[in-house]
Amino acid sequence: MSAAWIPVFCLGVCLLLLLPESAGSEGAVPIAITCFTRGLDIRKEKADVLCPGGCALEEFSVFGNIVYASVSSICGAAIHRGVISNSGGPVRIYSLPGRENYSSVAANGIQSQTLSRWSASFTVTKGKSGTQEATGQAVSTAHPSTGKRLKKTPEKKTGNKDCKADIAFLIDGSFNIGQRRFNLQKNFVGKVALMLGIGTEGPHVGLVQASEHPKIEFYLKNFTSAKDVLFAIKEVGFRGGNSNTGKALKHTAQKFFTADTGVRKGIPKVVVVFIDGWPSDDIEEAGIVAREFGVNVFIVSVAKPIPEELGMVQDVAFVDKAVCRNNGFFSYHMPNWFGTTKYVKPLVQKLCTHEQMMCSKTCYNSVNIAFLIDGSSSVGDSNFRLMLEFVSNIAKTFEISDIGAKIAAVQFTYDQRTEFSFTDYSTKENVLAVIRNIRYMSGGTATGDAISFTVRNVFGPVRDSPNKNFLVIVTDGQSYDDVRGPAAAAHDAGITIFSIGVAWAPLDDLKDMASKPKESHAFFTREFTGLEPIVSDVIRGICRDFLESQQ
Repeated sequence: MSAAWIPVFCLGVCLLLLLPESAGSEGAVPIAITCFTRGLDIRKEKADVLCPGGCALEEFSVFGNIVYASVSSICGAAIHRGVISNSGGPVRIYSLPGRENYSSVAANGIQSQTLSRWSASFTVTKGKSGTQEATGQAVSTAHPSTGKRLKKTPEKKTGNKDCKADIAFLIDGSFNIGQRRFNLQKNFVGKVALMLGIGTEGPHVGLVQASEHPKIEFYLKNFTSAKDVLFAIKEVGFRGGNSNTGKALKHTAQKFFTADTGVRKGIPKVVVVFIDGWPSDDIEEAGIVAREFGVNVFIVSVAKPIPEELGMVQDVAFVDKAVCRNNGFFSYHMPNWFGTTKYVKPLVQKLCTHEQMMCSKTCYNSVNIAFLIDGSSSVGDSNFRLMLEFVSNIAKTFEISDIGAKIAAVQFTYDQRTEFSFTDYSTKENVLAVIRNIRYMSGGTATGDAISFTVRNVFGPVRDSPNKNFLVIVTDGQSYDDVRGPAAAAHDAGITIFSIGVAWAPLDDLKDMASKPKESHAFFTREFTGLEPIVSDVIRGICRDFLESQQ
């Protein structure tokens, strides 16, 4: 018998996988595919393909283990299963039915991802060697549409850079909405996802279904192209049950936005909650939890309860109590699920207005901190390194990004030198590297002039920034010029000053420079080694001042 079948048991489901020696493929020429060709692009029950070498393992999208969702990369699945190495080679692919609960397994340098459900699957075995060599270009096949899909791959890598957000769509899957309106809801979410401009450098989206019990359908990291997201939304099945929206919102805030599931530092976290009618449970507490987790909650309400139904509603003000802020920006209403196209663009505009994401703003991602560092001769090179370490330990606490916290540094003697400004570096790694490489100037001490220079040249260009401004001054001696006037001007410009003195720094100068209350903004240590314990005091002070400014 030239063909053999073996049963493979996976999570209690028996799947029949063909052995590589299956008949019917003798003499077949493998189809050359690219790194990104997916199982759904090969529309045959069985096919021999040729994977190219040198694919970047981190760019593969693979869902499952042994049995893979058809949205997975064929070559990625083949490497994951050990059929081929990253050098490429022949692979045989077999189409299988769809299933639920594709598992996540790390193998051969690839971490596959979980997927709750997909309509089609495939598995791979070692293919028949052919004379054709693997290349990154797909040869002409009977499926020209596959080639057209692959041309869109660069789109997957970009996205709308002006709309950076990590978004969870929390859809209504209860009996309130029913199967028909549930499908209309999915269509609307798909249109929103398409207009957002999903991509690796743009918005990322995931989806959670609220019903009796919440179910995360897919995470932020699962898909980075609009096309794949649309496929995934289409595959979501209606669950039914009570509309426990509060339970689902709380679950989403606590479990959905983690580093393991794809959340990005410095990017606003957003939940768009769709409610058809009204929730069956308490949503106010869930809104509080979401705010505590830094999540911006939008409510899209459809078909509000009519007067005769209000007696069945647990809290008629559920929208106002669940949203991030009750200011009108975070609530959105549609009369019904028909003719919703006109509502797509206004909602997308809201989701892309990151400066309005008030619940994302924390002291760690919404501040501009400039360090004014004394480089005078009395400091010395070794102590100057301790000062830079002090600066680094404060800076690394904050979520530095192009839309998050920003750091700048100025070194001063009699002269001033901008080491880097707020707009020069947008990653924590780059900022810390530059701080480590700052060269010691040596010279006199003119702290007043340095404050004026920093206010004018460092804070001036970001005067319209939504971030709160802080200046941290580190000095070891008495200034040769007046510090009170420049410090007062900085305070008037909305800049909060922390003054840190070492060794011979006069306490009067430190207090004159510091913001009020002086005792919590001015610090002194006899030795440079005493700077380390002050780090936490300055960080706590920045967070305290930030929170007070938001009241």
